[in-house]
Amino acid sequence: ATIIAVPLGIASAIYITDIKGRAAGFVRFMVQAMSGVPSIVAGLFIFAAVILTDVVGFSAIAGGLAYAILMLPTVARTAEEVLRLVPKEVRDAAVALGSSRARVTMRIVLPTAKTGLITAVVLGVARIIGETAPLLLTTSNANNTNLNPFSDPVSTIPVYIFQYLGSGYQTSIQRAWGAALVLLIVVAILFGLTRYLSRNKRGNV
Repeated sequence: ATIIAVPLGIASAIYITDIKGRAAGFVRFMVQAMSGVPSIVAGLFIFAAVILTDVVGFSAIAGGLAYAILMLPTVARTAEEVLRLVPKEVRDAAVALGSSRARVTMRIVLPTAKTGLITAVVLGVARIIGETAPLLLTTSNANNTNLNPFSDPVSTIPVYIFQYLGSGYQTSIQRAWGAALVLLIVVAILFGLTRYLSRNKRGNV
């Protein structure tokens, strides 16, 4: 989901803020509309478009596609706000020195907004990391280890928590709470890494 959503989200933000093409308004509208999509609808869409049509079966890649739909608007909207903070004078000065718009974006705008873009990625991951409904419809569940993301069901932490909490057995409920703790630790590590990278960036400046 991150591999799919991050490039598309940042590219959408660049198109809206820097390129400002004719479809910029439409792209912004679609991003805002996608931000209101319920997670179960994203799962149903991938289930109907990919699984029922036999493009792929229940698999990790199907779950990643559903997660990407939910992650994309968060990354795009946050990245757009971050890119708007880069002063227009910086862009104009680089263009005046002979740089192309593409080079200005790649060599000046994106490095300047690096810390904010990292935050956008982490917020996108935090948006989806605990969603269960899309995975119930796309990855199913498995009791064995599956390292192939393109075929066969896989086990995921959110689905694991959902099923074990509903089992009614005390041991299963304890395992579900343990899995929830693991999920919280992963989120804490992600946010801690973001704070570290942001502090390091400010120190360099």
